[in-house]
Amino acid sequence: MSSRPQVQTQEPNQDQTQEPKPEQNQNQNQEQREDNAKEEVKADEKEEKKEKEDKQEEKKEDKKEAKEEKRERKKDEKEGSWKDFIYNPRTGEFLGRTAGSWGLILLFYLIFYGFLGGMFSLTMWVMLQTLDENVPQHQDRVASPGLVIRPHAVEIAFNRSDPANYNHYIQQLHDLLQNYNDSIQERNDLCLVGEYTEQDNEPVKKVCQFKRSTLRQCSGLPDPSFGFKEGKPCIIIKMNRVIGLKPEGDPYINCTRATSLQMQYFPSEGRLDKMFFPYYGKNAHPDYVQPLVAVKLLLTKEDYNIEQTVECKVEGSNLRNDDDRDKFLGRVTFRVKVSE
Repeated sequence: MSSRPQVQTQEPNQDQTQEPKPEQNQNQNQEQREDNAKEEVKADEKEEKKEKEDKQEEKKEDKKEAKEEKRERKKDEKEGSWKDFIYNPRTGEFLGRTAGSWGLILLFYLIFYGFLGGMFSLTMWVMLQTLDENVPQHQDRVASPGLVIRPHAVEIAFNRSDPANYNHYIQQLHDLLQNYNDSIQERNDLCLVGEYTEQDNEPVKKVCQFKRSTLRQCSGLPDPSFGFKEGKPCIIIKMNRVIGLKPEGDPYINCTRATSLQMQYFPSEGRLDKMFFPYYGKNAHPDYVQPLVAVKLLLTKEDYNIEQTVECKVEGSNLRNDDDRDKFLGRVTFRVKVSE
């Protein structure tokens, strides 16, 4: 009695374990289908992604090719444009112009610059007709001349017992008087003393004599040292040349000093004779020599080692000598100091 019910109870259990099998299979199949679907979706996505990447790469390559083609095209265009600019075989142009165009423009500039050159030449010719080759049209020099001295020094200082101290002064005086040598001046004309030598209409201007010997003790002939050796130096004064100058009156050189220094003039009284005026310029008057005045400073032993200030002016005429703005207009100042 006890064993049968047990058998009966066991049989239904076996049936129950076997019945869920079809459902489990269905679930597994469904899950497998879902997994397969997911894998397919993933595969599709990967393929789409691949296609996109391929397309992007193709686009990049296309862009690169387009850029390279553009560069090559530009390069070809540049080369072609330069070559065509220099010479274009299709149109026959050289440097952008045809032969006819070049001919017309060259003809224009030839006429244009020829006209300008003719106008300039005509203007210069008209201007030159108004000029005198001997006299400047506009003189920027002052009407009154300045004075200069030789030796050319503002301060003349030397030791009379040492020739090396004053030889350079003596040389300057000899150089100045070379053109005044008597042998040269004798070839010049004897002019009227005290009268202007006017030669406006003469093609060849004569030159009045001014002999070196006129300066006597300061001529360097009797005393080649010009008095420097004995401590009584000679100073030669000359007036600058001014074309057409005719000083009125009777001009002469007058020197003053602060001390009681004695002086001697050659020619006498320091006269600048009017026969040496007017001067006609370097071209018309090439051999002209201006008059000179020599001043011999008669220094004594008491004057040695003392600086002597001397001022010389041109006086006796209408020539100016008192312009404070120009200290060399009609006058000159120098200092002398002699030692032994």
